[in-house]
Amino acid sequence: MEKHAFQAETQKLLDLMIHSLYSNKEVFLRELISNASDALDRRRFEAVSNPDLASAEDLGIHLIANRLDRTLTISDNGIGMNREELVEHLGTIARSGTLEFLKRSDQNEAAPDLIGQFGVGFYASFMVANSVDVVSRRAGEDKACRWTSQGAGEYELDDAARETAGTTIQLSLKEVDGDEGVSDFCDEWILRNIIKKYSDFVSYPITLTIIEEAPVPAPSEDGDADEAIDVTPSGPTTRDIDEPLNSMKAIWTRAESEVEDDEWNEFYKHITHDFQDPMLRVSTAIEGTFEARALLYVPSKAPFDLYHRERLHNGVQLYVRRVFIMDECRELLPEWLRFVRGVVDAEDLSLNVSREMLQQDRQIQTIRKHLVKKVADALKKMSKDDPEQYRTFWAEFGPVIKEGLLDFEEKRDRIFELILAPSTSSETDLVSLGDYVERMQEGQEDIYFIAGPKLDVLRRSPHLEAFKEKGIEVLFLTDPVDEVWAGQGPIDFKGKAFKSIGKGEVELGSDEDKEKAKEDLEKKEESFGDLLAAMQSAVTDDVKEVRLSSRLKSSASCLVSEEGDLSPQLEAMLRQAGQEIPDRKPILELNPDHRVVEALGKRFAENPTDARIAESAKLLLGQAILAEGGQLDDPTGFAELVNKLMAETL
Repeated sequence: MEKHAFQAETQKLLDLMIHSLYSNKEVFLRELISNASDALDRRRFEAVSNPDLASAEDLGIHLIANRLDRTLTISDNGIGMNREELVEHLGTIARSGTLEFLKRSDQNEAAPDLIGQFGVGFYASFMVANSVDVVSRRAGEDKACRWTSQGAGEYELDDAARETAGTTIQLSLKEVDGDEGVSDFCDEWILRNIIKKYSDFVSYPITLTIIEEAPVPAPSEDGDADEAIDVTPSGPTTRDIDEPLNSMKAIWTRAESEVEDDEWNEFYKHITHDFQDPMLRVSTAIEGTFEARALLYVPSKAPFDLYHRERLHNGVQLYVRRVFIMDECRELLPEWLRFVRGVVDAEDLSLNVSREMLQQDRQIQTIRKHLVKKVADALKKMSKDDPEQYRTFWAEFGPVIKEGLLDFEEKRDRIFELILAPSTSSETDLVSLGDYVERMQEGQEDIYFIAGPKLDVLRRSPHLEAFKEKGIEVLFLTDPVDEVWAGQGPIDFKGKAFKSIGKGEVELGSDEDKEKAKEDLEKKEESFGDLLAAMQSAVTDDVKEVRLSSRLKSSASCLVSEEGDLSPQLEAMLRQAGQEIPDRKPILELNPDHRVVEALGKRFAENPTDARIAESAKLLLGQAILAEGGQLDDPTGFAELVNKLMAETL
């Protein structure tokens, strides 16, 4: 027997890997199974050029859980290792035989896909084991060698016996300690769950044998109650699990034509625990210098935690060569697609050494861009091929989709093509931005919209009157996110800018019509100038300006904002979020052709100091606030003015 010190010096480094490298101790089994899968791949690959290395038995991975002496054994009939390779690969921390093999096979396109490229996964065994015993025999060689260590900075080598090529790893397990995250890794159901979670799609069968105490025989039903029952255990018993613990069915690697719809749906339910079929499936592959496959789904219903991102579960799972790496890999899709479920399986990916975090590099960005495009294309196709289904999708996920407009790095036109909104063109149907642009009047340069929380209030808004008169379509944006993205500054779709009809001046029609409307308004402002100044004085604490309007046709008044001002709804949202909002005063616009405004003009001409001028200004302001769904600062005072007016007129 030989004793050796680990070449990757110091106990401190080994302690770091054993106690700090992995956050979840159960991943040790994932690492050992991944190593076994690599060894099987290598044997199968090398046997192509050297048939003597082929195995007479089916390739596979076998686990033995001995509940009596608390050992767990992982055995494979893969390529195996000789003494020199054991020293080279297990005696040197962070030295990976897989990585060395990949380097040597780099020029050979037939090289197998191998997972273990860090050389430290094996040492995860010491998180759950007091000692590790490895017996390995290299395929094509007669001798086997034993490697043994307690993880204390040194290991022992000795000759051993093994009938066939391959590797057997026996772990002497630590005691169960829930506080330390050490479970009973001899328990059948714990092993089943770990393999189902991490190694379900490994392409070799993973089988299990349980060695446990034989059950005590139960007394016969017709036995004498007074007869003594022998409760002495009858010794150990061996129980083989009939079926492999893994499905070996990575459904995303199969041709779509070979998979039935029921299989796709069942896989979705398996990974999401959703009892309903998905609304949409997206299957795609990235090929070239970097390869990956993805199978993504859109649920039929929005999850309850869709707007609570910290509690959102069941996102996109990440696999590397069919070995599970992590749940909810949020780097692979942007927040505005967080409702998408599924799996991504990369052939190679830059993980950190524990495989629990992604390195930020071009591979991740490549996958992300590809997935965003494919999901957006699939949704766009749904909107054209099945508009009714797409309206159902939009009702569930529309507000989340529009969150993508807040990200300046996203291609906004891609998101705009997915948007549906109610408009003045229909009382019930939704319209796409593409349809809106196609219906725009000749010479119309802007996409007009009005935003607010209640659709029925928006449909009755005074701001619409001039647009309805001209037959110009206006979109209604009713989601809270609309107030944010629409207020971010100049935004356009297909060269057409978005313009709120509640902000700034309104100029509609041809250049000739605009010029004539401007001249008419200027003439009216000359005759109403003193009245407007008096009304401004009455409401100066609440509005920035009182002016005549070109947008009103039947209503007496409305409130508008300057370009760039926050809307009242957005101000309220920001205040709720604890943001400080600068003081903002809207503009009160009056309809010079409305009989109330005309009557005010006559009364002002008769008596400029009439108190009813100021009272009417406050009433018109209150009406304008209520018309857009706002709240009055002094509802009691407003009610008193209304009652006074009613009493006078009655």
